[in-house]
Amino acid sequence: MDLLFVADPLVTFKTYKDTTFSMMREALSRGHKVWACEQADLVWRRGARVVARSARAIALTGSSGKDWFEVVAEQEMALADASAVLMRKDPPFDSEYFYATHLLQQAEREGARVFNKPAALREHPEKLSILEFPDLIGPTLVTRDAQAVRAFHDEHRDIILKPLDGMGGMGIFRVGADGLNLGSIIETLNAHGTRTVMVQRYLPEIVKGDKRVLLIGGKPVPFCLARIPQGSEIRGNLAAGGKGVAQELSARDREIAETLAPVLAARGLLLVGLDVIGDCLTEINVTSPTGFQEISNQTGLNVPGLFVDALEAAVAA
Repeated sequence: MDLLFVADPLVTFKTYKDTTFSMMREALSRGHKVWACEQADLVWRRGARVVARSARAIALTGSSGKDWFEVVAEQEMALADASAVLMRKDPPFDSEYFYATHLLQQAEREGARVFNKPAALREHPEKLSILEFPDLIGPTLVTRDAQAVRAFHDEHRDIILKPLDGMGGMGIFRVGADGLNLGSIIETLNAHGTRTVMVQRYLPEIVKGDKRVLLIGGKPVPFCLARIPQGSEIRGNLAAGGKGVAQELSARDREIAETLAPVLAARGLLLVGLDVIGDCLTEINVTSPTGFQEISNQTGLNVPGLFVDALEAAVAA
């Protein structure tokens, strides 16, 4: 197959942990051809198809530095001419990402096979998608209103506040029973009532890890990655210094995963990363879920292989 990855610049990849790199490596090992472009390369003009104006076919060099790849061909490529297009641009989901999903959807109309499905990417904002599944989440509030946040704090006493467009744990605050700095934090996050924020009851089980549970092709991966906060940090995100520990799914992890897997797969989401703290679903990640290499390295399970298996099956369907 010819696989076109829409991703961040290849020279920025940290290959020792990058999930997109692991997908590419697995695909190349099976004889597939891997092409890469950036979001800015997508172009459409009337009378033509959506193209990647600079698609580069790559091979691996064996290096772990910025020169981990070599370009073996470069050309303009219509997305519909690829066997599959994989949207792997990292968050944030900003206006340019939104526009890219529309270009990808136009490419679908022209015959392209895009994973994850562009419309599904738009319809599943990673913080807000959990609202559809209230029985699986903890106490949660979404609002711009400062008084509503204060009332939520009065009720639950220990809360987490987060922006809706954050990633990697960025912008997350905890406010305990003393309410220290609550007013300032609200003002920072909601910009004096102009931005919507999410507020959740603090889940003390975070000390055991914020678990990333992967769904591939509508099935749960049997191991998750528990991202455990270090020191005085409240965030388990690896980008915030959390320690990643692979572990088998608990009964509750599996219950959540098996509830969501068929629903999300039916919507065109080939790969999903669920975030679970304790018994509660906290996020549904669809843009560029990660964790493949950490789970594979610690358990021996070939997670990229599971993904490419699912991709091959989806393209053949």
